[in-house]
Amino acid sequence: MVNYKDLGLVNTRDMFARAIKGGYAIPAFNFNNMEQLQAIIKAAVETKSPVILQVSKGARNYANQTLLRYMAEGAVEYAKELGCAHPEIVLHLDHGDSFELCKSCIDMGFSSVMIDGSHLPYEENVALTKKVVEYAHQFDVTVEGELGVLAGVEDEVCAEHHTYTNPEEVIDFATRTGCDSLAISIGTSHGAYKFKPEQCHVDPATGRLVPPPLAFEVLDAVMEKLPGFPIVLHGSSSVPQEEVDTINRYGGKLEAAIGIPEEELRKAAKSAVCKINIDSDSRLAMTAAIRKVFAEKPAEFDPRKYLGPARDNMEKMYKHKIINVLGSDGKLAQC
Repeated sequence: MVNYKDLGLVNTRDMFARAIKGGYAIPAFNFNNMEQLQAIIKAAVETKSPVILQVSKGARNYANQTLLRYMAEGAVEYAKELGCAHPEIVLHLDHGDSFELCKSCIDMGFSSVMIDGSHLPYEENVALTKKVVEYAHQFDVTVEGELGVLAGVEDEVCAEHHTYTNPEEVIDFATRTGCDSLAISIGTSHGAYKFKPEQCHVDPATGRLVPPPLAFEVLDAVMEKLPGFPIVLHGSSSVPQEEVDTINRYGGKLEAAIGIPEEELRKAAKSAVCKINIDSDSRLAMTAAIRKVFAEKPAEFDPRKYLGPARDNMEKMYKHKIINVLGSDGKLAQC
């Protein structure tokens, strides 16, 4: 058993409470490798932001659970080395699909886990989430549950259609499960292809597709039912058009890739939404930089020469999200 506190990590409880009170959201960035982790920590330290390092089931298998433990501990020490004496870093399981997976992550030093039973019948979702909560809370690990289904594809998570969260269920779910935060569905979606073209309209000024607006009426109803309760948005990458254009310019083929407009995420961050998940934007920033190097320097084969620019481009993107979208810059309890 590895206790996350021995690794220098924190859980989400205090940072979420401050975020709700302060009207901002904590960045939850997924990572799979060292370059992504370096970029996230540098961005968080330089902006003085709390940060959640998210690992999906697939990313955990890819990176190895033992290496992840030491990467998380190393991330804390790296933040201190960069000048942050009191970093607030969470290691979080994203979309855990079983009690056994959540338990394994808790036992290996994760400070927060998500149990996603949203695909199950309601009572089964409640029972599974409650079981995870009861185990996690023994070790002061925080738990995120989910109500409603997000469309899209990302790692093992796949759904053809979304189902909005039913506000009438949230009080019962939160009370019976004891979860610490709740992921809801209001129209965000996983992956870089969040919407089909027929769901969008064309902006006459730019000629680009504009996605349908998020269902803020659902969010408002949830907030009314659970005032002050931490709400989470998944599938919230904006799919920056400049990164998509760079990828396509240098041999890629991303057609009709559409994300969530940043102005809608800014609006959500000012509400009870205190955690916003971002994954695809990181992948796009990384891929764009690598494709550019490969196209301009076809003889290059030193990984540092293309992963370095990829890391820098991701760091730039992370800083932008923290400062201009989520508003979590300067929000560390202690610098």
